[in-house]
Formats: sequence, structure tokens, C-alpha cells
Amino acid sequence: MQMREIAGKIFSGVLESVNPLAIVKGYGEQIRSYSSSKDFNSIRVVGFGKASCQMARAVEESLGPDAIASGIVITKYGHAGAMHSAVSHRPEGSELSGLRKIRVFEAGHPIPDQQGVEAAEEIIRLLAHSKDRDLVLCLVSGGGSALFVSPCEGITLREKQAITDLLLKSGADITELNAVRKHLSKVKGGRLAEIAAPAEIISLMISDVIGDRLDVIASGPTAPDPSTFQDALDVIRKYSLADSAPASVMELLERGLRGDIPDTPKAGDPLFSRVQNLIVGSNRIAIERARQEAEALGYRTEVLSSEISGEARDVGQWLARKAREAREAVGGSTQCFISGGETTVHVRGRGKGGRNTELALSFAMEADGMKGVTLLSAGTDGTDGPTDAAGAIVDGGTVERARSRGLNPREYLENNDSYTFFKAIDSLLITGPTGTNVMDVQILIVEQQAG
Repeated sequence: MQMREIAGKIFSGVLESVNPLAIVKGYGEQIRSYSSSKDFNSIRVVGFGKASCQMARAVEESLGPDAIASGIVITKYGHAGAMHSAVSHRPEGSELSGLRKIRVFEAGHPIPDQQGVEAAEEIIRLLAHSKDRDLVLCLVSGGGSALFVSPCEGITLREKQAITDLLLKSGADITELNAVRKHLSKVKGGRLAEIAAPAEIISLMISDVIGDRLDVIASGPTAPDPSTFQDALDVIRKYSLADSAPASVMELLERGLRGDIPDTPKAGDPLFSRVQNLIVGSNRIAIERARQEAEALGYRTEVLSSEISGEARDVGQWLARKAREAREAVGGSTQCFISGGETTVHVRGRGKGGRNTELALSFAMEADGMKGVTLLSAGTDGTDGPTDAAGAIVDGGTVERARSRGLNPREYLENNDSYTFFKAIDSLLITGPTGTNVMDVQILIVEQQAG
């Protein structure tokens, strides 16, 4: 088996380890016992994120549809288990997902759209009249920030789309992005917990953020929010966006800073005494599975980090230097380096690509001519930025193969056109939507030189 195939096999094991259906089913008995002991009048299910449909299916299969009063989940277009359709919602939910009691909406990601707004309003209406003997199961996963969108009064969807797009293109990380989004939202930053009060809430969360911070995953709709209006303004100013941001956004944040608008609920608020936030899946779990897969193949394995961040092209160069150091160590068994996290891309060009393909292209350029090195970099959700690829698989001969076809790797990198580059040389990793999301994984295999 070639190293590219082996890297793909390890990645398949990674996806299996964070399968939402299996993860959430593992909590089924615990939820059943808890709900029986509390004798709740009703159980309602809400969810948002790329894994929410699979999570909802696990809840129905674990509890049984008769135990659920009603529910709504929002997922990304194409992630509900059916072909993407312009019709984003089927009232029964069955045509999209096979669910009986939980309706499914599909909406836009990473830029929120009107379908997301309408779905969020449905969730607000579902929970607005909750009672103290109600249980809300909240299913949260990566992508929830964009999919669960309900702009504050005075902010239009178009304006929220505009500030999101500006921040993404400026290279803002997920924590910075969410600090802004939470303060422009009726549901983020603990505000969904306010809407559902006095019901009890159990949130099952599949983390797609570095450090697994509850307040950052999907912008923390059921968690205390440590960020403030000041923090949101600081992010906008850090990236010099104050003049290009919609005027209404700046006005709302300034009003919040003056105290004219209440801030998001903070730690210590009695509201959260009836909320349990449980992380059930994460990048750390995925990386541990990758380590086990590599060791089963007899490779010496090293986990570099589960908190990789920064510019994608810088990380690609760093991994290539790591490969060179390992390659220069004579003798020994094949080595596998594993890392995970979420990098950013500062968009300078007009091309098409995501953080994983940009990282892989940068690696390939730095590792040009290096024999015996293979890198897979991919998003566990199966979609790398605004593309249909999960990422790419490259090696020390990638750049030479591209040049033989008349391609200039440097031009593609500078134009942020890594997707087009890899499509031309058939090096994209295409998985389709995986139904989960725990950020990105890099698998670097280095074959040792003979002594």
C-alpha cells in the first residue's frame, strides 16, 4: 500500500472515532436514567451544526421517538443525508433525514443565510414557553455559529453576513470571530439558555475549537460568556475593520459598551445552575485515534499538538521542516507525526481554496524534492472552506509533477488558489460531508533513509 493510501486509511479511522451517531448513543442510557429520575413533563430537542442531524438521529434511536415531544435541528446544506436542494426544510423531516419527531433545516455556512434565520426563529418559538419541568436536549457541533443565526434588533442578516465575511478574510480566529458574533445575536453567548429558562438544559457538544472552550463552541449558546462588547470592538479594530464594517454593527457595539444594551450572561448567573454542558467529541479524541492507527502499522508516532493555529502557510512550512529533520535521522522505522487544530488564511488573492489545501501547498513547496515524505491535511467535516474537498494529500514530488504540467505553485499560493492547483494534479482529498466536525487533522508520514 502506498503512503498516500495509508494516510487516507488513518484519516478514515479518525472520522470513525468522532462519528456523532456512535458518540451520542453512548450517552443514551445516561440521559434516559436522568430524565426518568426527574420525571420531566416533556423533552424537546434542538441542535445546530454540521453534526446535528446525526446527533439528532442518535437521540431518537436512543430515547425512542415517543419520548420526545418535538425538536428542530439546523445543519449545513448537504449534511442532512440527502442531496442538496433549494428546498431547505421538509416539515416532517423524514425526506431529509429519516427522523420522526425532530425537524431538519439546512442553511448556509460559513456565511449565514436567510434559511438559518428562519430556522433559528423556529427554535426560539419552540423554547420560548418552556416550563421548569421541561428538559431541553441541545445538540451542538462545529458550524453552529453560522447556522444558528438570529441578528439583534437593528442588525440585518446582510449586515451580519458582511461583518462575518470581513473577519474571515482578515484572518480572525474562531474566538475573535465569535466574540463579535455573540454580541450581534439574540441566541449566542448564553442567550439561548435565557430563552429556554426555566427549563433544564443538557447540551451535548462536539467541539471544533482549540482548547474545547464551552463559550466558543458554536458561540456558546448555553454557556456563560466571558467576552464583552469591548472585546468585540477590539477585534474589529485589531483588523482595521471599523471603517468597512456596517455602520449599524458599530453603532450597536458602541451602545453595548455604553451600557444601553445588556451584555451576554456571565459566569455566576443563577441561570446556569440548570444547565449541563458536556463535551462528547473533540479533536483530541480524533488525534488519539490517529496515533493508535499509526502505531498499529508499526510506525514510531509523535503527536505534535491538538492546538495548531496561526497562518496555514506558516504551519505547512513548519511541518516540512519537521519532516526534513526526521528524514535526516538515518535508519529506524517509518515515523508518523500527527497534529490537529484550526489554522487561518489571510485572503490576499482571488482564488479558491481552504486552510487545509493552503497548508498542504505551502508544505509541498517547502518539501520540494524531499523523498519519502507524505502529508495529509484535511477538515474532519469533509469541506475545506468554500470547497467540496476535505483537503489534500501531497508529497515531496508534488511540486515537480505540477511544474511538469506548466503550473507555477508560487502563483497559486499567492492567489489563494490552492484548490484549483490540487484539482489540476488530482491531489484533492474528497470525502463528501462526513456528518461531524472536530476541526482539522494533519498526518505526516516520513520514511527513514537506509543506514
